[in-house]
Amino acid sequence: MSATSPYTPADHAYMARALQLAQSPGVLNTTTPNPRVGCVLVREGRIIGEGYTLPAGQNHAEIQALLAARGQHGEAAAAGATAYVTLEPCSHHGRTPPCADALIAAGVARVVAAMQDPNPQVAGQGLARLQAAGIETCCGLMAAEAREINIGFVARMTRGRPWLRLKLAASLDGRTALNNGASQWITGPASRADGHRWRARACAILTGIGTVLEDDPQLTVRLDEQEGRPRQPLKVIVDSRLATPPTARLFDGASPVLIACAGSTTDGQAAALRARGAEIVAVPGERGQVDLAALCGELAQRGINEIHAEAGHRLSGALLRAGLADELLLYYAPTLLGDSARGMFALGELTALADRRDLQMMDVRRLGDDIRILARPR
Repeated sequence: MSATSPYTPADHAYMARALQLAQSPGVLNTTTPNPRVGCVLVREGRIIGEGYTLPAGQNHAEIQALLAARGQHGEAAAAGATAYVTLEPCSHHGRTPPCADALIAAGVARVVAAMQDPNPQVAGQGLARLQAAGIETCCGLMAAEAREINIGFVARMTRGRPWLRLKLAASLDGRTALNNGASQWITGPASRADGHRWRARACAILTGIGTVLEDDPQLTVRLDEQEGRPRQPLKVIVDSRLATPPTARLFDGASPVLIACAGSTTDGQAAALRARGAEIVAVPGERGQVDLAALCGELAQRGINEIHAEAGHRLSGALLRAGLADELLLYYAPTLLGDSARGMFALGELTALADRRDLQMMDVRRLGDDIRILARPR
């Protein structure tokens, strides 16, 4: 422990392990609408139990860690222990009882939380309940790392809309398709597999009617067998005039489909789409288009934390112009398609460089022959 920090190197190591648990594939892809949380219980300098949040309605990370400790060391295993948790223990009754109460009942002596829960139903109350029971609490250790793991949950709780990740695959000259619409495949298999991993962690996959009509996508998560059977996110189609064909492949399978339109939801086309299992919501905006901001708000109300958008240049540009694209996931292949091919974003002509949209590079890496860039608007 240094003179400026209340945390020891051991505290950092145990919290790093809790963060590792919180972002394992089984947690990243399954906890929605709940946050991804990891917990490590330590007593006398060794880990006695650890756990992570299970799918909604099942045990949270703290409960899993307590069960693991009791299973290996007996009912009183956690008495006097320190719990390292990546998010403040909950204090309210949701689908499960409060984790703060379980830690108090187990007799832990200290709780170290990476960050306060942004959920207004908790927001410091879990830590306060622990303190009232005489438990030492600390909050803020590796908070930035914890926030990144739950960036969608934080976004939904603090601003009322999900975190939206916009994914595009392009040539090195920034072209996503030929002028005739042909786009499969510009990037290689490693990039496509990586894109499915990002789909898997999202709560919803969003695209536009143009992509549906041209590509007839399935909008499903397809992973290698060793990566497990993924949860299939909600499919969201931005379709102002309800032009989605009832025969579209996106209706195949059991994953739900939500179509956002700008007009009537009671005509024959709407009935045909509902017969295929679609839910239709009217979110009218200007010029007969879907109000994208209102749609994001609607998805937040449904517990959607992260949206993974894969769309053409028009919808991609519209999301950027509306300030709704929080992150860009860009795959570049070592090829050139030329000026007549389609671009990445329909943003309109700029007449001054001061009007450009600057990005902050978050990560750059090579995938096979391609390059992946993760960037955020400044």
